[in-house]
Amino acid sequence: MKKTVKLEAMDPIEIYGVGNKILTEFCSYFPHLKVVARGNELILEGKESDIAEFNIRFAELVERRHHKMNLTVYDVEDIFSGGGGGADRFRLSADAVIVHGTDGKPIRARNKTQQELIKAYFDNDLVFAIGPAGTGKTYMAIALAVRALKNREIKRIILTRPAVEAGERLGFLPGDLKDKLDPYLQPLYDALADMIPSKKLQDFMADGTIQIAPLAYMRVRTLDKACVILDEAQNTNLGQLKMFLTRMGTSAKFIVTGDATQIDLPHREDSGLLAGIKLLEGIKGIATIRFTTQDIVRHPLVTKIVRAFDAQKKPSTEAEG
Repeated sequence: MKKTVKLEAMDPIEIYGVGNKILTEFCSYFPHLKVVARGNELILEGKESDIAEFNIRFAELVERRHHKMNLTVYDVEDIFSGGGGGADRFRLSADAVIVHGTDGKPIRARNKTQQELIKAYFDNDLVFAIGPAGTGKTYMAIALAVRALKNREIKRIILTRPAVEAGERLGFLPGDLKDKLDPYLQPLYDALADMIPSKKLQDFMADGTIQIAPLAYMRVRTLDKACVILDEAQNTNLGQLKMFLTRMGTSAKFIVTGDATQIDLPHREDSGLLAGIKLLEGIKGIATIRFTTQDIVRHPLVTKIVRAFDAQKKPSTEAEG
């Protein structure tokens, strides 16, 4: 059976990609179908069922282009791995691959709560992810941001942390201001390095596509078309948290992560994380995902360590109920 598919009012390169890269990836899912591209027409030859399926999937690809600046091969992967189309065209299914790491391994949710975080990200513009160390809160958040950047859903990734000492003083550390601050931001660099090749990451940071900075640097900024992640938010006071959240611009996604059992402020009661979550409770477009020790994905001993320390907490310092 033969059938011709015609692209209307659209430059074929917008769908096919440079050198037909996207089209080639798309056609790889139809090994028994012969596809010939001639200008704005695709000539299909094969089984009727394969042609029908091709038309359905190809229509999803074209629909995505109407809502994005550019298509990538990741759009093709999404369409064939449960990413969906229409209003949910960028949504991931619970067990779908978020991105592939620089070593080629797929990065996906590893437990139910991480899956809830992914769902909350697509359903809301502001997500709080709170819970103990080792649950993958920040790693999942960065993976979602990297995916959005690769898919051209956003223009920038901005990662920030409060520069709060954990048993040492900034003034006593060697080097200039950047040297003093980088140790606080290193976990963010590490996560990015897992997902973006070194040279590409350097380019992104050089041109401002990816920015990593202390929280104080966020003041007076308006952050549009970006995925912005505030890590270690338990070390912000309520005023700092408000300052950060009010940086939200159009087409932005904000993710706030923190562990209220690891507050490094001089006075624990100054932490604004849980107070801020309580103030914003019930507002549409804001979600809170709570991780527990059962969600820890690091070494098995980490779960036991966290539980042992939690058992020593006084009732008055219980932070996450």
